[in-house]
Amino acid sequence: MTQPRLAQQTAYGRMYARAEGQDPQVPSITTVIGCEANDLGGWYGYSAAQALAADPQLPDAMRDPRRRRALVNHAAKAAERHRDRAAERGDRVHDYCEQLALRAMGQDHRVDQARETLAEHQESRFADSADQWWELYRPEPLAAEITVWNSTVGYAGTLDLVARIGGKVCLIDYKTRGTDRSGRVKAPDAKVVTQLVAGLKAEESLVDAAAGEWQPWEFANAEVLMAVAIGDTEALSVQAVPDQLPAHWFKFCALAKVWARSAEIEAAGQQLRAIVPPPLEHNPVGRGAMAAAVDLKESQIQATEESNSQ
Repeated sequence: MTQPRLAQQTAYGRMYARAEGQDPQVPSITTVIGCEANDLGGWYGYSAAQALAADPQLPDAMRDPRRRRALVNHAAKAAERHRDRAAERGDRVHDYCEQLALRAMGQDHRVDQARETLAEHQESRFADSADQWWELYRPEPLAAEITVWNSTVGYAGTLDLVARIGGKVCLIDYKTRGTDRSGRVKAPDAKVVTQLVAGLKAEESLVDAAAGEWQPWEFANAEVLMAVAIGDTEALSVQAVPDQLPAHWFKFCALAKVWARSAEIEAAGQQLRAIVPPPLEHNPVGRGAMAAAVDLKESQIQATEESNSQ
């Protein structure tokens, strides 16, 4: 998969620069969407428990506390390992799909090499699903892996494919997905609509990364926003419901503000500092409490003296 030449990983997430060699200026579309809170605690816990239960070393480790702790620590990272493997597989599938588009546009491509890479990881069936999708939908690629920019809201991103399908211009995002128990590929998450809308609302597209040359975004009137879930059994195409696009755009703009304020707070450094109580002479409550304590002590002394005199 061709990595966006202007994208960089930063302390504030993935960000984009206007030209090669320049500092990043705006967050990526996925970084902005990532500001939405997601509770993955259940999945992380289940992944850890499942990894521990399936570990063949568990029976022997039960008698050795040190080995048992090692297995627990290894199992605790099961979700991260699963996530990383899925991301790597997604990159390989995206690369294959990109090469298909480049071939269709008559440009230099590495279709055979990309398929071989999938085969080396026992993932050829994902390539088969992608091939089937191209045969069924017959897209006419207009751009592949195209970087876009929006200065008004402040974000950038890279779209997987812009293609004409059935006479309509479509913005397309590939999602590598697993299959359910019936063998059907799982549908993309609804967040892909927010992602596609952000692409649609771009203002510019990249022409030359080295020179920092951009041009007005020519596909702002794309008629179909499509996500293609590619699994090892089939490919599933879904369209964003047009009536829901404004709500997703408003949501994205709100998340962009959240990202900006979060980055501002992070850059400011320490947000809390310790304070000490005010001096006693400037604390009316403190003086009153002290006076009450003195009066109580004197009353106790006087009562004791009277008791002794009797």
